[in-house]
Amino acid sequence: QVRLQESGPGLVEASQTLSLTCTVSGGSITSRYYAWSWIRQSPGKGLEWLGVVHYDGSTISTPSLKSRTSISRDTSSNQFSLQLTSVTPEDTAVYYCARELSNRYDYWGQGTQVTVSS
Repeated sequence: QVRLQESGPGLVEASQTLSLTCTVSGGSITSRYYAWSWIRQSPGKGLEWLGVVHYDGSTISTPSLKSRTSISRDTSSNQFSLQLTSVTPEDTAVYYCARELSNRYDYWGQGTQVTVSS
């Protein structure tokens, strides 16, 4: 059974950097051909895809946030991370990590609430 668990601060001050980590168990983040994504949902809005790290370490970030987003991984810890710089209250959301295969998400973390204070 694959499990994903997000961790990070629940409260971040505006203009600071948000850092979240997703710890994966029951499966390796280097297993072909999985991809590992960050997704968020702001209050009253739909899901927003933020970016992904593939099994080979390559990353892609959503164009709208590309200048503020960094996605990385630590294969020794089987974790992948999201950094979002210069946050504003508009970045307040529940942040999820998820596993993707063939354009379908099959496992999700429970989500972590992040609030940006102004």
